[in-house]
Amino acid sequence: MARRSTADASPRTTPLAPPPSRGAEPRVLPIQRQTLTSMTLDALRERILHGTYPEGEPLRQDALAEELGVSRIPVREALRQLEAEGLVTFNPHRGAVVSTLSLGEIEELFDLRAQIETELLRRAMPQVRAEDIARAKDVLDAYETALRNGDVASWGAMNWQFHSTLYAPADRPFTLTVAQKLHQQCDRYLRMQLALTHGEMRANDEHRGILAAVRKRDAKRAVQLLRDHIVGAGRLLHDFLQKERSVS
Repeated sequence: MARRSTADASPRTTPLAPPPSRGAEPRVLPIQRQTLTSMTLDALRERILHGTYPEGEPLRQDALAEELGVSRIPVREALRQLEAEGLVTFNPHRGAVVSTLSLGEIEELFDLRAQIETELLRRAMPQVRAEDIARAKDVLDAYETALRNGDVASWGAMNWQFHSTLYAPADRPFTLTVAQKLHQQCDRYLRMQLALTHGEMRANDEHRGILAAVRKRDAKRAVQLLRDHIVGAGRLLHDFLQKERSVS
């Protein structure tokens, strides 16, 4: 067997491009593919959750790529991830569309939320610290400021931030992930319902009631208020969508 030369044995490296000449335009390096896909995913997810792309809306890859200023590759990968999250459905004849939840699925989502989230809060209560309560209060204060400024779009993220702050001390990361996915599924519908029925402050008042019970270490009342909050929101959303869909 022939021996490799010293040059062959040395590590292979990718040659560096020569530096630009003085006065030349700097070479712009492309964004890493994973970063570009993540950015595309975040942009499409927010548009769906905000209702910019309503339920049933076709999501054409070429149009989305042009709108976002990217190629079709990150768009295709982002749509597959959104399918896994339940926000997009692939139809054999129409391609990707924004998924639609039936009234029965809405009921199921809120039933699951009530079961999972009350259990998370029950387990969290003995571990909740003063810092957790202060953080949750800060979220509610920021939410009220956003509402006064007309920033209704912030509601979804702040809603989950408030809930997750109270649930995190339970130390149930898998359960918390499931709860987050359930929130994500119904977030776009809740945003629309709250905005059209002016229910944002009512929801925030309920949050403050839950937080007050947590601050008093009244686990039974905190859990009951949380259950009432979730079940009530689900009932209002169900009735709202039923009326909206019967008209359209």
